Amino acid sequence: MSKNKKTLIRIVVALIVSVITLILKYTIDLNEWIQLGLFAAAYIVAGYDVLLKAVTNIFHGKVFDEHFLMTIATIGAFAIGEYADAAAVMILYQIGELFQRYAVGKSRKNIASLMDIRPEEARVLRNGEEISVHPSEIEVGEIFVVKAGDKIALDGIIQKGECNVDTSAITGESLPRKVSEGQTVLSGCINLDGVIYVTATGTYDDSTVAKILDLVENATSSKAPAENFITKFSKYYTPIVVGLAVLLGVLPPLVTAQFTDLSVWSTWLKRAMMFLFVSCPCALVISVPLGFFGGIAAASKRGILVKGSNYLELLAKVNTIAFDKTGTLTKGNFAVTEVYPKDNSKQVLELAAIAEQYSNHPIAISINKHAKAKCEAKVTEIAGKGLQAQTDYSTILCGNSQLMTDNGIEHPQASGGTVVYVAEKQNGDETGKFVGYIVIADEIKSDAEIAVRQLQQSGCKTVMLTGDNASTAKTVAQKLAIDSYFAELLPQDKVTKLNELKGKNTTVAFVGDGINDAPVLATADVGIAMGGMGSDVAIETADVVLMQDNPTAISTAKRIAKKTLNIVRENIIISLLIKFAVLVLSAVGVLDLVSFGLIIAILADVGVCVVAILNSMRAMLVSKK
Repeated sequence: MSKNKKTLIRIVVALIVSVITLILKYTIDLNEWIQLGLFAAAYIVAGYDVLLKAVTNIFHGKVFDEHFLMTIATIGAFAIGEYADAAAVMILYQIGELFQRYAVGKSRKNIASLMDIRPEEARVLRNGEEISVHPSEIEVGEIFVVKAGDKIALDGIIQKGECNVDTSAITGESLPRKVSEGQTVLSGCINLDGVIYVTATGTYDDSTVAKILDLVENATSSKAPAENFITKFSKYYTPIVVGLAVLLGVLPPLVTAQFTDLSVWSTWLKRAMMFLFVSCPCALVISVPLGFFGGIAAASKRGILVKGSNYLELLAKVNTIAFDKTGTLTKGNFAVTEVYPKDNSKQVLELAAIAEQYSNHPIAISINKHAKAKCEAKVTEIAGKGLQAQTDYSTILCGNSQLMTDNGIEHPQASGGTVVYVAEKQNGDETGKFVGYIVIADEIKSDAEIAVRQLQQSGCKTVMLTGDNASTAKTVAQKLAIDSYFAELLPQDKVTKLNELKGKNTTVAFVGDGINDAPVLATADVGIAMGGMGSDVAIETADVVLMQDNPTAISTAKRIAKKTLNIVRENIIISLLIKFAVLVLSAVGVLDLVSFGLIIAILADVGVCVVAILNSMRAMLVSKK
């Protein structure tokens, strides 16, 4: 039986006993000793764990906590004859605890459903046969088979076959992705059709799915500064409150010279008990961590894994975002981004394809994706400059600016990536003619510009730190309207620049994906890694992991963090204000004058706790925008 069910049964039993006792009290004038016994039974059923915790903590040197306050307050209630109120306090406290566990359980369930990607079985090829084993039994280099409907057990490279894979559990991408021979696949993805043979590139413990699950399971292991504040706050708050309660119960009768009047002592003792009831900080102790957990759950539902609640709080305060370029703002692959002149782009690409048709260089592959060679050619490589292709009709020059200059061909200067100049000299002509140029560059991610704009609109300064050349960096920075950029940086240079960005009122986040980004990710106030295709080192070093690999997730994470922090602050303010108001009213006896008794104290403590818990659950809700 689950803990929640056990608690619910205890609450129901205690409630039934208490209600029956109250009915008998007012219908047949139940004997007071029987009342005491029945209410005490309900009290113990509902709150025995609180009493045990208080005693255990005292022996461990942790005297002043909410369990201690609950214990002495309720024992005091029995001492002054408020049996029903003592039982009610424990019952309502357990109801509040049940709310908390339900909310936490719900958020854990949300995370678990998101991360229900752990494969339980895999088919490995051994001695020419398919053998079903647990994924942890597959070694690096072994080939395993993934059939339609199966989860991919380990990270690996496809050796044979092709299929569509559902990557939504890992990357958040809703559309299936086509994969084929030579491509990398991640564990946890689902094969939608076809059969693929995959060579394992890592063990099960090193797989993407294992790392994701580990991140989620340990997501709340770190405490945020606000939670640390509550811990320190309780350390001083509890003894002060207990001391004030003692003074409230003892001083007034002594000062008014009424210390021989037992009714006066009873009145002030009751007020002291009310003071203790209200002063219990359980609303803060429960709702603050719950609020942060809700925020982490909300982020995980959007494919954003936060490694600790302290990072969620820091993320809300970030006002400067520094980006790596390759793999973060760009896709990390070569592609044709510009052809000049535009009205003659087809000829430029076709001539370049003739020269590049036999090459496996990434630049050649990019060009050949856009055009196919129209004829055979004898191609000669000119070291450090480019290629010369001889056809039946002409000589094609394809290479850098120096190749053009060496052949006396006038040409415009271009930038923004790797520039391939194309010229052609017809057979019989003495000089060649410039045809155009092709710019090969890393493609900018489709949502990178939107991401930068969203962050700027939220008040964040944007900076790009890249190891790429100044020309390429300038082009990307201008296209994305990034506030400033620094190029040609080694890993240690990035760390230096990031430290320069830090200031007294500046909280800096760095977003990266590569092994070379690990030092700066660790240096930043908040390190954010692209988790879909980012390096293992970057993911392990970062504080926040974006499994969708899209930059717009940064503003989503920041929005969730801000909402969570606002909810936590609301809980602290609401709890302290209500407690302070009731403490003052109970201390001066106003609540007694209107004959509310201890029920006001109960509602002010446990009621505020329930309100704070319900408010904290809002952190788990995240809008689609």
